Amino acid sequence: MATPTTKTGGVTYTTVEQSYFDKRSLRRTAGVWGLWGLAVAAVISGDFSGWNFGIDFAGFGGMLIAFAILVAMYYGLIFSIGEMSAAMPHTGGAYSFARSAMGPWGGLVTGVAETIEYVATTAVIVYFSAAYADPIMATLTGFSLSALGLNWVWWVILYAAFIGLNAAGAHISFRFAIVVSIIAIGIIVLFSIMSLATGAFQWANLWDIAPEAGQSEFLPFGVLPILFALPFAMWFFLGIEELPLAAEEAHNPERDIPRAGFWARGTLIVTGLLVLFLNTGVIGAEATGVAGEPLLDGFRAMVGDELAAVLALFALIGLLASLQGIMFAYGRNMYSLSRAGYYPRVFSLTGKRQTPWVALLVGAVIGFIALVVVDVLGGTGGVAGAVVLNIAVWGAVLAYFLQMVSFIILRKKFPNAKRPYRSPWGLTGAYVAAGIAALVFLGTLLNPAFTTAIFAIAIIYILILVGFAVWGRHRLVLSPEEQYALSGGLDSTPHTEAEK
Repeated sequence: MATPTTKTGGVTYTTVEQSYFDKRSLRRTAGVWGLWGLAVAAVISGDFSGWNFGIDFAGFGGMLIAFAILVAMYYGLIFSIGEMSAAMPHTGGAYSFARSAMGPWGGLVTGVAETIEYVATTAVIVYFSAAYADPIMATLTGFSLSALGLNWVWWVILYAAFIGLNAAGAHISFRFAIVVSIIAIGIIVLFSIMSLATGAFQWANLWDIAPEAGQSEFLPFGVLPILFALPFAMWFFLGIEELPLAAEEAHNPERDIPRAGFWARGTLIVTGLLVLFLNTGVIGAEATGVAGEPLLDGFRAMVGDELAAVLALFALIGLLASLQGIMFAYGRNMYSLSRAGYYPRVFSLTGKRQTPWVALLVGAVIGFIALVVVDVLGGTGGVAGAVVLNIAVWGAVLAYFLQMVSFIILRKKFPNAKRPYRSPWGLTGAYVAAGIAALVFLGTLLNPAFTTAIFAIAIIYILILVGFAVWGRHRLVLSPEEQYALSGGLDSTPHTEAEK
């Protein structure tokens, strides 16, 4: 039996029986390397495709500058969320941080941004994975779903397979993440060795875009297009920030999440630089900027088309790694918001294997519908370019900015809160990350390719915020994230009816 207990800040909290949380329990199964694998797996597909479109906007030099800017942003970001996740070892992640700093409405706005980011990113990876898988099947069997106009069948297969994987148990998810991350890194290392050993890499290829009048080879289109390259450079790192979402499944989140973030960030900087330089140096900046599968094109340039199916399988492994990692993220994000009552509570139910299978299923249905709708309205270019991919980037940038604002506020608002880990960059790192996130946000506003994405996100926000104002704000639950916020950072234990 649930009864209203607390009214504060325009919202009403409900005390629930212990059975409510028993039906929403997670299992601690991850150590530092499981968390590292999760973070790397979530991001690694960005090394295989997506990043390269920034070169088409800004040239190789502009993309290199964008990469350096984002390294600074992600250092500040990961240090800051490492501190907050150690202080708030709850599954809520970004929502939890913003809830404590900016109240229920701030928590909801930030949590929704992260939901949009992860659900949209998963849809993008499903789309690209299907685009790789169909030619492999056609080569091996002579049968193509794409030729029959049945791309959606691939989407169903991929969503179903990875819902099953993520619902099978967190320990399976973390082990899978470690394995596919190592394989994906191995593929990038193999490409790097081959590009240098065969002489396919040519320094001159980095600068083969003819500069516009008055511009240089380094910045063939000038300085301003660097802004347009920033969202695409994010694909080298987008997803690493999901680590706090695994807090309630980590053995020692206060220690292991900051450590995993440190090692994952270093890993991704190295793989990103290898791909940025060597992939571009093999096929040329002009070709890289418009390639649908740049790493695969690089392999083809070195060994020919006869091994295309095998090489496509290599690329598919990287995509599937990220599919598993990002699906894990949206499942935990939706789970935490549901457990607290912001989303329908049924989304946070966990099964015998203690995984949020309902949230995983709901996110997949939303992503699948988005793919179908956008594909029908805009065709393949719309899906891959101007809509779903851009929705993911926009949601991520908004979530980043709000998390850094939360870090700055929490340092002042909860000065006595326990902080087992403190960011070595402190407030300076948060200001740097927030400033760069705002810069990327500006780039999306100035780029016409993002107009449709921004319009779609605005509609989503209006619907969710109206629903919360009318219905949801009167049905919140004292989940660990909410209790921490109400206690001023001193208590993260959920209150049950039995304790009243």
